Amino acid sequence: MVAQRVTGDGSESAAPNGGGGFADYALVSLHCLRIYLDTSYRMTIDLLKEMPQITREIGLDAADLPAPSTLCKALDRIEMSLCRVLLRQSASEHAALDATFYDRDRASRHYCQRTNYRVQTLKVTKLVDTESQAVLDVHCSTTLKGSDADLCEQIARRNAGDLRTLTADKGYDKTALRERLRELEIRPLIKHCIRAPKGYDKTALRERLRELEIRPLIKHCIRAPYDHAHNARIDADLYAQRSMTETVNSAVKRSLGYAVRARTWFREFREIALMCIVYNIKRAVKQ
Repeated sequence: MVAQRVTGDGSESAAPNGGGGFADYALVSLHCLRIYLDTSYRMTIDLLKEMPQITREIGLDAADLPAPSTLCKALDRIEMSLCRVLLRQSASEHAALDATFYDRDRASRHYCQRTNYRVQTLKVTKLVDTESQAVLDVHCSTTLKGSDADLCEQIARRNAGDLRTLTADKGYDKTALRERLRELEIRPLIKHCIRAPKGYDKTALRERLRELEIRPLIKHCIRAPYDHAHNARIDADLYAQRSMTETVNSAVKRSLGYAVRARTWFREFREIALMCIVYNIKRAVKQ
């Protein structure tokens, strides 16, 4: 199994042996099944007891399945670095980047006041392979603070060895980001944001004022002409693949849900990463 190879627990028993705990690959597999089945922890264990063929593939018997509370607490043991390694099993040279939002599980007013549970949405940025539409990397945040361009650089550095081009929309327009990507030997396919004139900067207005014998003292909105040239030089076919990120975001939400069940932010981050892993597995099976 891929999880056995990534976790390095291939020789370890999936079930507790001699007082030990469950192997990491077994816990990852069980959580992926829970997300795929879209059920609670208790219902997931009950269903797996009726699926001996699946549990044997993991290396467990029906009597060896963990308790629902054990499976719930085991989510804390799954590190984000492990999830990212599982996502990078389908690395590609051409990728696109975009952000989306997931809803947090609805909680009672008493729970929200007691735990300071105020953030209602999570911002999730995904790096998507434009050819296979697989998710290569994911970054989660509970706040909208910070620059999207800085976040893009962080994701690009984690995948610098595999990427050759990176496509993103005008929201990631930043000269420093393009320079950092070129230093990482990644070709940035990010169009410059051409800002329209604002305020009273209109040629027609100046002509009407002159006709009225009024001298217009209105400054022009300065726009660099090389921005237009840069946008014209971008490979149109590769840049058009940027829409694949929106397709993947929509597919993940429609098939696996647009909300997370966990309540704490670190569990929510892991749940979203596991959702992307399950999506990649489903894509690989269909292909």
